[in-house]
Amino acid sequence: MRVPTIAVSLLLMGCAAPSTHFQGIEPVRVTVEGSSFDLRQRGTLIEAVRINPEYAPRLGPLRDRARRAMAASSGCRVRWVMGDQALLLGRLDCRDRL
Repeated sequence: MRVPTIAVSLLLMGCAAPSTHFQGIEPVRVTVEGSSFDLRQRGTLIEAVRINPEYAPRLGPLRDRARRAMAASSGCRVRWVMGDQALLLGRLDCRDRL
């Protein structure tokens, strides 16, 4: 009984973990319209990991919320966002900040 419990615990711990490119970067937590994201930025790439439970979130509205969270966190314009309902990646355009 102990092995399944440990296996499930390890799987759940990995749900909010950053991808390899963003490891070691402290997240900035931003909430937009009830969707909470842990955001990590490296250069012009930014990653949003959704950390709150939502029942069957649609990608369209979720992508827009992630884009707004990315812009709020970085202060930059977001050129594009792609991914799924749990992990989204964006490209930043920070020319206005120079």
